[in-house]
Amino acid sequence: MTKHHHKRYIHTIDFLQKVLPAPATILDLGVRNDLSEILETYGYTVLNTSGEDLDIDYNTVTSFEVDAVTAFEICEHLVAPFNVLNAIKAKKLIVTVPLKLWFANAYKSNTDKWDRHFHEFEDWQFDWLLEKSGWNIKETEKWTSPINKVGFRPILRKYTPRYYAVYAERK
Repeated sequence: MTKHHHKRYIHTIDFLQKVLPAPATILDLGVRNDLSEILETYGYTVLNTSGEDLDIDYNTVTSFEVDAVTAFEICEHLVAPFNVLNAIKAKKLIVTVPLKLWFANAYKSNTDKWDRHFHEFEDWQFDWLLEKSGWNIKETEKWTSPINKVGFRPILRKYTPRYYAVYAERK
């Protein structure tokens, strides 16, 4: 795990603990990863999706009985996140997404065709997406993602929120 991921995970875990204290069972959209394992050390039971294309096959989110569904850094990779968000049957949702930065283009890996952002949201856009897909937003939080480099963009990253966390409940 990189230092960047560690910092992001700490913010994510703090937000999750605030809105959904452990013990709780969650369905985390996306394949099992470092964060899944870390969350288990905090007392969460974590189930993950299996790598299916959630733009096309979102039946998984209807087949689990869980306390909440989490989607940490997933919605930006989907062409139509509305469909999976709308299909979720759980009563609680905790999501994090990268915010659109006016001084940087959307993320695109040159080596991995799946590691790209179809969307980078402004907070109001993501709120609207959640509301249209049947969710009531209860709490939000933003944080920055500073990097240890010299330059104009690194300075902006120290003060411009990059990540947006939302806790919502089904209407």
